[in-house]
Formats: sequence, C-alpha cells, structure tokens
Amino acid sequence: MFNWYREITPTERKTFWGCFSGWALDALDVQMFSLAIPALIAAFSLNKAEAGLISGVTLVASALGGWVMGAASDRIGRVRALQLTIVWFSLFTLLSAFAQSFNQLLVLKALQGFGFGGEWAAGAVLMAEIIRPEHRGKAMGMVQSAWAVGWAGSVLLYSTLFLLLSPDMAWRVMFGIGILPAFLIIYIRRNIPEPATFVMAQKKNKTDKASYSELFAIFKPDMLRMTLIGALIGVGAHGGYYALMTWLPTFLKTERHLSVLGTSGYLAVIIVAFWCGCMVSAYLLDRIGRRLNLILFSGCCVITVLAYVFLPLGNTAMLFLGFPLGFFAAGIPASLGALFNELYPSGVRGTGVGFCYNFGRIVSAGFPILVGHMSSKMSLGTAIGIDAALAYSLVVLAVLALPETRGKNLNEDAPVTENLARTETKARA
Repeated sequence: MFNWYREITPTERKTFWGCFSGWALDALDVQMFSLAIPALIAAFSLNKAEAGLISGVTLVASALGGWVMGAASDRIGRVRALQLTIVWFSLFTLLSAFAQSFNQLLVLKALQGFGFGGEWAAGAVLMAEIIRPEHRGKAMGMVQSAWAVGWAGSVLLYSTLFLLLSPDMAWRVMFGIGILPAFLIIYIRRNIPEPATFVMAQKKNKTDKASYSELFAIFKPDMLRMTLIGALIGVGAHGGYYALMTWLPTFLKTERHLSVLGTSGYLAVIIVAFWCGCMVSAYLLDRIGRRLNLILFSGCCVITVLAYVFLPLGNTAMLFLGFPLGFFAAGIPASLGALFNELYPSGVRGTGVGFCYNFGRIVSAGFPILVGHMSSKMSLGTAIGIDAALAYSLVVLAVLALPETRGKNLNEDAPVTENLARTETKARA
C-alpha cells in the first residue's frame, strides 16, 4: 500500500506532507467545536437549535470560502491561496476564544469557516496537480486521513483541558490553541512550488481569449452535468458526516450518559477507524476506481449509521460498532479530492473543486440544524440516524450517474465530456 511513496519525487513528497499537515490542523480546529458544544450551551445558555445554528452558519461560510478561494487559486496560484486561507482560519479560531456572547461567537465561527473551506479547495487542487495520475487516489486519500490525526488531537486536548480546567475556561483555551496552523506557512513558503499544470494554464490564458477562468464557467454546457452530479455528491457526503459527527459527542454524553473519559474512549475507536477507512479507500481508489469505491462506502455508511443509533445496543456493543461507523464514514471524503479534480480542466479546476465540495457544505449546513430541531420531538439518536442515512443514500444515487475518471491526465484541457469519454475507454481497455 505504501510502495508508491518510494516512487514519487521530493517535490511530490513535500507537497504531500504540507497538505497532510494542513488538513490535520484544520481538523484540530474544526472538531474542537463539536466537542465543546455542551460547555458552550452552558456558558451562553443556548438550546440545541442555537448550537446547531452555529455549526450550520460555519458550514455555509466555509462553503462560500471554498468556492471563492477555489476560484482565487485559479488566478493567484494554488500555493498563494493556500497560505492566505491558513492564516485566515487560524486567526479567527483564536479570536473565537474571546467571544463574550452567542452573537459574537456566531460571527467569529462564520469567519473561521470561510478560511477553512478555502484551505481545503486550494490544498486539494495543489495536491492533485503535483502528484502523478497513477498515485493520485492513494496520495489524496491518505492526505484525507490527516483529518483523523487532527481529530484525535482535538479529543486529547478536550480530555486534558476539561479535566484540568473549569468548562468555561477549557473551551476558551481549546480555541486559543487554534492559532497553531499559522506556523505551517513557513514550511509551505520554503518547500512547495506552484504546480507545472497551473503555470502552463496561466501562460495559455494570457493569449487565449476563450479561457475558462470565469467564476461561473463550470456551468457551461460541456461541464454542467458533471458540476450538478458533483454538487449532489457533496451534499450527501457532508450532510451525513455533519449530521453524525457534530452531534455524536452530545449524543454519547446526554443519551448514553458517558463521562468525559468515556466519551473520549468511544471517539477514539471511531477516529482510529476513520484513519483506517481513509487508508483503505485511498488504496481502492486507484484499484477499483472512484465510482465503485464511493458506492461501496456510502452503502455501508447507511447500514452502520442506522444500526448504531437504532439498535438496542449496550455500551460494549456500541464500542465495537463504532469501528465500522468511523471506517465507512471515512471512505467518502477520502474519495472526493481525486474525483472532483478529475472533472475539470486546469483553468477552472480550483473553481470546480471548490464549488462541488462546498455546495455540499451549504446545503448540509441544514442537517445539524435539522437534527437539533428534530431532537425536540424525538430522541437525539433517532434524529441523527434519519438525517445521516438519507444523506448517504443521496451519494449512492448520484454516483450511479457518474462516469469513471480514474487515471485522467490533469494536463488535458479538452472539454470535460470528451476527457471523460477518453478516460472510460482507457479504463475498459
């Protein structure tokens, strides 16, 4: 599974670790919020719907940031856009630690989300264009596994700080640590160049009046179908993930009545499983293709989510079932970076990737809010299960209309439909 790493160049390796570190630190910042929800509810006298609103607004802002900064990466460069977004979300994560009211926290989390969404878009395109086609799925899937590393870091911080400090002080210290990603800029500036694909596209755009550099070029006839399918996949992937993971710590604490250490133990199983799922998905992406891999993991997500929240399981059984829950939930986001990059030509790749991935965030912002509202009329576990299962089912349906893109050469600038037809022919051969 790791033989590919020995085959890549030093530049590919440095880019891999730069993006890996960026996404790990992203996850550290973002997952802090879901862990801190009970403390925030107490600190600002919030109800579950208001807590869900903060998460929803953050998702909307991150979606807008992803599309805008994805488009910016098509103009100013992948590396420059990446640096800008890292500084942005690190700063506003830090400022969130000083919020004195619900409204202040809402605004600061929204601004943090804008930078977080932009960082994923710029980093995903950078990684896809640097790495060679035969290893793209493995590299990008393994970069996605960095989310589990950052998630684990946030759980360790949560466990430590909430045991040592009062809840009101602990969540502020957690958010304050969110400035750490800003130091990644030093590594990026020294080690990661702009991809040759982007440099060549920029040179072509200077003389080509028919350039695809406009923000809305992804809605042109030759790209519209792929844009719509990609957007639906993004909705299902993010909707299921955020409906489940935003409320899972609260579900374990309030309905399963677990202590801080107990909650962390359950999350540790899911996080390890998430990392394993990313690694297996990364391998399968280049082995069985993007399409079949997404169908496999999405279908299994529906089954495991329903079992996790609806079956009358004891705590031990839930602990064991937490592994497949995290494992299958990981396979979908691990697939999206490679897939979305392969749908677009270089001139609009950042725009397309940013839109498909983050349109899902805009719509999925309603899922945590919906879970919060539904939980006032039913158990929180039931609300989570219904929303997450519907979202993952949408991924399966959308992928059925998707052609295979495995092995596509990202230097090609022919119309998307032509490139996909050619790629499918190669795959069949």
